[in-house]
Amino acid sequence: MDNRAMAHLLAETADLLEIDGGDSFRVLSYRRAAEAAEQTTVDISAIANEPKKLQEIPGIGKSMAANLRAIAETGTLPLREELLTRYGSSILELLKLPGMGPKTIALLWAAAKISSIDQLSEAIGAGRLAGLPRMGAKQIEKIRKGIEDYRRSAGRYRIDEAEEAAERILAWLTSFPGIEQVTPAGSLRRGRETAGDLDLLVTGAACSPEKTGPAVDHVAAYPGIHDMIAKGENKVSFHLASGMQVDVRLLPSESYGAALQYFTGSKAHNVALRQRALKMGYTLSEWSLARLEGGAVVAAATEEDIYAALQMDWMPPELRENLGEIEAAANHSLPRLIEESDLRGDVHMHTTATDGRNSIREMAEAGLARGLAYVAITDHSKNLAMTNGLDEKRALEHIQRIREVDREMEGRIRVFTGIEVDILADGQLDLDDEVLAHMDVVIASIHTRFEQSREEMTDRVLRAIENPYVRILGHPTGRLLLRREPFALDLGAVLRRAAELGVAVEHNAAPERLDLCDRDLRLAKELGCRIAINTDSHDARNIGKMTYGVRQLRRAWLGPGDVLNTLPADEFLAALRPRP
Repeated sequence: MDNRAMAHLLAETADLLEIDGGDSFRVLSYRRAAEAAEQTTVDISAIANEPKKLQEIPGIGKSMAANLRAIAETGTLPLREELLTRYGSSILELLKLPGMGPKTIALLWAAAKISSIDQLSEAIGAGRLAGLPRMGAKQIEKIRKGIEDYRRSAGRYRIDEAEEAAERILAWLTSFPGIEQVTPAGSLRRGRETAGDLDLLVTGAACSPEKTGPAVDHVAAYPGIHDMIAKGENKVSFHLASGMQVDVRLLPSESYGAALQYFTGSKAHNVALRQRALKMGYTLSEWSLARLEGGAVVAAATEEDIYAALQMDWMPPELRENLGEIEAAANHSLPRLIEESDLRGDVHMHTTATDGRNSIREMAEAGLARGLAYVAITDHSKNLAMTNGLDEKRALEHIQRIREVDREMEGRIRVFTGIEVDILADGQLDLDDEVLAHMDVVIASIHTRFEQSREEMTDRVLRAIENPYVRILGHPTGRLLLRREPFALDLGAVLRRAAELGVAVEHNAAPERLDLCDRDLRLAKELGCRIAINTDSHDARNIGKMTYGVRQLRRAWLGPGDVLNTLPADEFLAALRPRP
């Protein structure tokens, strides 16, 4: 099992323990262990039988090390299974309802033996919740609506989908006089690869507490609303046709910074920041940073003011995951993160020669329009018949056409020859080395046989990168966000060997992939891997989607020096694995 799956089991066990009325310190230990397991770059499965190494991970003690070993050996935890036997596996789904926490679920179980969404819905319909503690008519209606919303809109949305929705709503909101600024918060502002909902913070003259009525009406009139959830004095919540929930909050300018900090999150970052505030004699909320004694406001208008009052540097939202950014900001050692403007090249893209929509020349022009100094044309190889992949003869002809376009561009942009060669089931590549020898950039990727075991897949990738002509490992885990999980792979072993060989690993910036993820990018850097970011564009317009990948690099704390294609063209080629 990978770290994320282990963390999920620990978190579920914590929730079940709280439902069961377990000791609060024990519940907290499971939650801390879950966070530690998800964020560490150590492959927990690989050291599951080494308690001392497990306990070197912050947040993992002796008992949790034993739990992780049990998960690695059995795929679950005895305590989790015991609690699920008691309450039924469907009780975990109740936690997905808005506002439904372990304490409320414990109440429902104790009073009416409710342990599933269906049972809860039936109980509401039969009137059996009336009279229960904390279950007034408004609360019951809120739960009923929550069930309805969950059944219709459960799920997450890719970062590009969330951003495109935000841009459409933003254009509508800013058309109203007096709405001066709209900022997405939450997961989208932090650059997470997916978002569960969309938080938009709005300020301006029209958002003063005594004037919000007309602005709220304008928000509620947005043409894209599928159904209205709630409309209040300074907040409007609704669903889009996609099922995505949008929460729009109208805020006075004097508290905008505090709200922006609060609603950006993450939860773990905010908890750590509030603890720091308390130690300094302050209280931090969505409204302000204020003194504990007397309540005088210290900072509220901007995030910079709040962090400065806490004796910290302001930090990019992508870092706010409680992974050391609090300490770095306090001692003024935050890194200079990579920006899209640092990138000089994109070396993974496809043309009409295989499954792309544009010609070589059009892709080169699109790269030039984006300010790039070089691109590489890397069409598919023959194993992918559905993409009209290139065989040896066509590949050599394609090289000549790429070189012709390179000459035609007259130095305005360099156009490198390349190929995305397929890694076959046995680790062989599907083009002859004699052809690969002519390519500037050879990317090796897996597109088939995802069902192989972890051992088979690892051996397959390791064998492929041993080929001396492979210079980049493409989309290394094969995932498609919200559609296909990563294939089984000992990624640590692959990254270590790639670093030894000088094979770069790709961060595929296509928003449906974003592969490697931020955590794996941190691991790649720790292991000394060279990293390249590419769009894998099949359409000239998609070169502009590099921004989504850059956010993942920033979340991984990467700077310009960590990414190969921040280098000029000749230096980039020289930094790749030397060709035989």
